[in-house]
Amino acid sequence: MPLPFLTADHASDASVEDIALPFDDRDSWRRPYRPGPWRVAAAASLLLLASFVLLAGMITAFAGAMPGAAVCLGLAVVVVGCALRLLRVGAWVSRHGVRRVGFFATTTVPWDHVAAVRTVQQPVKWLGLPRTVQGQALVVVREEGKALPPLLTDGNADFLGRGEAFDRAADTVEAWGDEYRRG
Repeated sequence: MPLPFLTADHASDASVEDIALPFDDRDSWRRPYRPGPWRVAAAASLLLLASFVLLAGMITAFAGAMPGAAVCLGLAVVVVGCALRLLRVGAWVSRHGVRRVGFFATTTVPWDHVAAVRTVQQPVKWLGLPRTVQGQALVVVREEGKALPPLLTDGNADFLGRGEAFDRAADTVEAWGDEYRRG
């Protein structure tokens, strides 16, 4: 049985124009890159923690302390929700615009209001921590001149240590912007 999600990215030898809009349904929101290993590892760790909390809740329920079991169940649901939200964080694109999904907030900018999408050299947060390092960031500049926080950085959980993946993702988002800002 073929497992296409395990194969190497077939887009590595294609030009950006060939891979910029690879989806038939351009109206749905798509992330133009795969979640990185740091993000997946953090989500997996949270899910492991949730399983231990659920096990603790089950033991508490068998011991007869139902309020404690309910607290454990509620905590496990919150931890699973955090893990799922962590996996959704990132840049998403569609025909309608570009969306920056953060852990607590989501910002959507229609392509009509985008003046530029470009890669810049600037200090970037390392794995979302307060520490900054010099790196690359993909920024969206609105027509009003306001810039969104960086969509992608080479120091975030998706691209840390994966420079080629950052370049491919940035080129893809820039190609979506060029396609729909003109049209």
